[in-house]
Amino acid sequence: MQAWLSLAGRRDVVVRALRVALVVGTLLILINYADRVVADDLTRADWIKMAITYLVPYGVSTYSAVGALRAQDSGQSDKP
Repeated sequence: MQAWLSLAGRRDVVVRALRVALVVGTLLILINYADRVVADDLTRADWIKMAITYLVPYGVSTYSAVGALRAQDSGQSDKP
């Protein structure tokens, strides 16, 4: 677990995950909340959900990057 967290905390992994979270999270928020934003009808719960929306792509990107780095370190490849 400590090795996984060490890879997840690498600057390149964090920066990439933040970029992915910003783009994908914003798109998800626009898809799900654009009508409420335009109508200025957002509740506190909506704001909390929108903030949490950024965590999902961040987590997926981090998980994928760490998996790729671990596979690279062990000599594995997804290519046939």
